[in-house]
Amino acid sequence: MSSPRTTPTSPGSLSRTGGSTNRVAARLVGYRIAAYATGVMLLVLTTSVVLHYGFGDRRLAWSGPVHGFLYMGYLVTTVLLGTSVRWRPGRMVLVALAGTIPFMSFVAERSVTGEVRRRLAAPPK
Repeated sequence: MSSPRTTPTSPGSLSRTGGSTNRVAARLVGYRIAAYATGVMLLVLTTSVVLHYGFGDRRLAWSGPVHGFLYMGYLVTTVLLGTSVRWRPGRMVLVALAGTIPFMSFVAERSVTGEVRRRLAAPPK
């Protein structure tokens, strides 16, 4: 079974990267899941810090390691998606940093999803 040939197109288009639309769409789904999971756990971690230092309550102390683990997954999915759609390294770093600021992973996810969906829907140039 042979793979379909792609023709050279503009630098940011999907066919020039060799990435199939299905692979990019799958990586987008993985990124979205990681972004939401990381964002939710960062909010829990922020709550944990407030409870710990404000009230001496350590019930949410587990949230730090969980957020760290999920953030590593977020970094991996960001790199996989970014390389699929040929983001520049600076763009990938900014999207990756969104997982460290409360609520920013949700904002970045919305922006990235819109951008990638527009690229997927655009006809090849």
